[in-house]
Amino acid sequence: MKMSGGVEWAVHCCVVLSEAEGPVPAQRLAEFHGISRTYLAKHLQALSRAGIVSSTEGRVGGYVLTRPADQVTVLDIVLAVDGREQAFRCTEIRQNGPLPATGAVCEKPCGVARVMYAAEQAWRSSLKEVTVADLAASVTADVGAGTFPALRGWLAGDAV
Repeated sequence: MKMSGGVEWAVHCCVVLSEAEGPVPAQRLAEFHGISRTYLAKHLQALSRAGIVSSTEGRVGGYVLTRPADQVTVLDIVLAVDGREQAFRCTEIRQNGPLPATGAVCEKPCGVARVMYAAEQAWRSSLKEVTVADLAASVTADVGAGTFPALRGWLAGDAV
């Protein structure tokens, strides 16, 4: 399954938000990840429309997760950024050409469609099993226990 680069950005931002002590401005999220603020804002808006994050205005404004990190799945984020449309769209190509399939044969999906639908279901199920909290735990395991305290310090404006 192909996902946009915005999915990666959105997932990373949700992990950061899960560990932040308050709202995080889009500019800080973009700066932390070394990515375009303008492009990131588009994806943060998609997360907001999906109810995954909310934003507040003002001097201490920014983005926060709307629910606990263990209740936000990677699939939630993927669907918010890339949409709910299925990756595979059967066009019934078997009904074309000089020997088209017809009648009862076309009443059920062909083997190609079945395998593609099954693969997509497995992909979605896998993404639904992983939460933002799981990813945050993997960051701590992969990089070390000091990662998120350092992140919170950086977000607060402390020198790194």
